Amino acid sequence: MPNWKTVLDEITQHKTTHEKRAIQSADIVRRRYLKKLQQYTGRNVIAYYSGFLAKPSNLPLQIADEDKNGLMMAIHNLDRTKGLDLILHTPGGNMAATESMVDYLRKMFGKDIRAVVPQIAMSAGTIIACCCKRILMAKHSNLGPIDPQIDGLACFEVIKEFDRAYLEMKTDPASAHRWRPILSQYRPTFLGQCQNAIDWANDFVTEQLRDCMFEGLPDAAEKAKEAVERLTVGNMSHSRHIHAEQCKAIGLVIEDIESDQELQDLILTVHHCYMHALTNTNAFKMIENHLGAAFVKQAVIQAIQAIN
Repeated sequence: MPNWKTVLDEITQHKTTHEKRAIQSADIVRRRYLKKLQQYTGRNVIAYYSGFLAKPSNLPLQIADEDKNGLMMAIHNLDRTKGLDLILHTPGGNMAATESMVDYLRKMFGKDIRAVVPQIAMSAGTIIACCCKRILMAKHSNLGPIDPQIDGLACFEVIKEFDRAYLEMKTDPASAHRWRPILSQYRPTFLGQCQNAIDWANDFVTEQLRDCMFEGLPDAAEKAKEAVERLTVGNMSHSRHIHAEQCKAIGLVIEDIESDQELQDLILTVHHCYMHALTNTNAFKMIENHLGAAFVKQAVIQAIQAIN
């Protein structure tokens, strides 16, 4: 199996033997493997990659409305009857943008969409994966909790804290002086916003699971509700990594990438190619299809020259 170093060696070798195209070597190698993956599965392939593991957090690394422009470009000219394998590597992002992206993908491919998670698809990335017919994961792959966050605060924890404050002040009015400085930090209507965010995410993912991944099962609604509850409650942290076996226990339809050695080799090689691109270039987000059409966001590097 080509590993991270093997892929780097291949890129370096291409630069050496094709000096006139050396600057394109990483792109050429990556697109070669994307095409090989498509030829093996017979399905359309779109890779959605964020550089959140390598790039500074002040960049727009999360799922956003602008990403739909990348998807529109990537889907153009594809034979949509072949379905879609969507490779996801993302920390998550905006719920409204996520819902809109899922709606667009469904309009383009119906329910014939597989999520492929070579390493990490957290938060809203997990939501997108749950909206697919099935999810391909490896032993080292992770999804994450889908509990909503507002301004970096976990909505479930905010409501939990308010409930605790209410009970303590009801049974012990003197405790109000301890809670006043804490509760005063929350702006008016914030509690309602948190509850709305929870209801929005839960209702959306429950509906998607019921109507797609669990479609046709006699207990689809019950399974969807239970899966969403386990993805939102009791995970201790929004950054908790949920592994493939845990995802299966939750009830999600997970296919082991390792069950097909050639498929595993192709998926992980593609993943390593994107890791090189996001680590060694100015790119911080990439949306690309197997035909080589790519939407790439790059950071602007400003050189600072000292003046003597």
